[in-house]
Amino acid sequence: MSDLVVLGPPARRQTRQAVLLALGTASALGLARFAYGLLLPAMRDELHWSLADAGAMSTANGLGYLLGALVTAVVVRRLGTAATFRWGMVLTALALVVTATSDAYPVLLAARAGAGAAGAAVFITGGVIASRLAARAASGTPITVYFAGTGLGIVLGGVGIPPLGDRLHLAWAGLGVAAGLAALLSWGPARAGEEPEADQKERAGEEARTDQKARTDQKAQAREPRAVTAGRVHVRPLWGIALAYLLFATGYITYITFLSAYLADRHAPLGQVVLTWTALGLAVIASPALWSRPTAAWPGTRALAVLLGLLSGGAALAMAAPAPSVVLASAIVYGATFMGVPAAVTALIKANTPPADWTATLAAFTTIFAAGQTAGPWLAGLVADHTSTAATLAWTAILCAAAAVVAAFAAPSRRAGADPAEKTPDAEASTRQ
Repeated sequence: MSDLVVLGPPARRQTRQAVLLALGTASALGLARFAYGLLLPAMRDELHWSLADAGAMSTANGLGYLLGALVTAVVVRRLGTAATFRWGMVLTALALVVTATSDAYPVLLAARAGAGAAGAAVFITGGVIASRLAARAASGTPITVYFAGTGLGIVLGGVGIPPLGDRLHLAWAGLGVAAGLAALLSWGPARAGEEPEADQKERAGEEARTDQKARTDQKAQAREPRAVTAGRVHVRPLWGIALAYLLFATGYITYITFLSAYLADRHAPLGQVVLTWTALGLAVIASPALWSRPTAAWPGTRALAVLLGLLSGGAALAMAAPAPSVVLASAIVYGATFMGVPAAVTALIKANTPPADWTATLAAFTTIFAAGQTAGPWLAGLVADHTSTAATLAWTAILCAAAAVVAAFAAPSRRAGADPAEKTPDAEASTRQ
């Protein structure tokens, strides 16, 4: 029996496990994805990159994330949820270390793609484990804590990287060591992803009964060509939300990728860079507490439209007046909103599609998100090469403003949703998480 078992009530124990599990999002997103923005100015200067070259590094990371998301389910079936999370953490750390070993552009692209693929496996399986912890604790706290780990990773990067200046290899090695330590500390809590023996037996029994029923009903199903197919994708009835999500994904990533380059071009002192990134990360940590209730309670797409509008305004704020206090306010608004958008989209999908189709529809929206996130940094970098780094902030402001307008007028088709009477209490509760 683990030592955690005897330390306190189940809910408290599972929250402590979630705190260590949150090192997964801290590593996969905060360190392996977003911390690159802090290193971009020095890499651009030392390696003589254009902004398009620099943006392509984030594009490679996004492409790796997309590929990782597509294969994670296959890996989980072979290795299990806990093992996939653990080895994803190890591979994330290794990808960061590899980045520290070379200045060759193809090697760096491959390492960034590898970090994205491993990070996707960590993010997805960690969310499953956090959901299991939440179910055992009868509380949504473990899920909130898990996603807040992203902000922790941003804070660690903001405090640790700027003082290193142009010592790129040391900075990447430091990120790799931090990710390795995160893998070590989260190794035990990942055990929550393993099904207890009793659950395994129960699931095996259910599978046997399901197989028996399938064999019994086979002939009936053959005579029923219009039988309902589980796992249908609902994108067309939610096209407005899907378009807003694509615009958001293409826009949001450029702000955090190029923010430090924008500050460097304006000769921002070290203290301002550290403070800006630290405040951004702390705002990410606070985001779930700020937006959980509006996301659940506000009607229709109002919460999504407000989040996107604030995100656009936050990005525009830094361009309007690049004074330190204004840029700080911009970073806080950005941090407090960008992680709320996927949560709002998830809630809308769950509220407007039948429960049997949630997984397929969420997977389709994840693919849409990954496609936008992959293209955005490179395209914004191309534009900035012909203008200035301010164009990358304008890119975020314009695309998120367009997404806000689309979301404000997006009305899910009735074809997307199940009849309210058909929704289960569990389905209703899931939209409030």
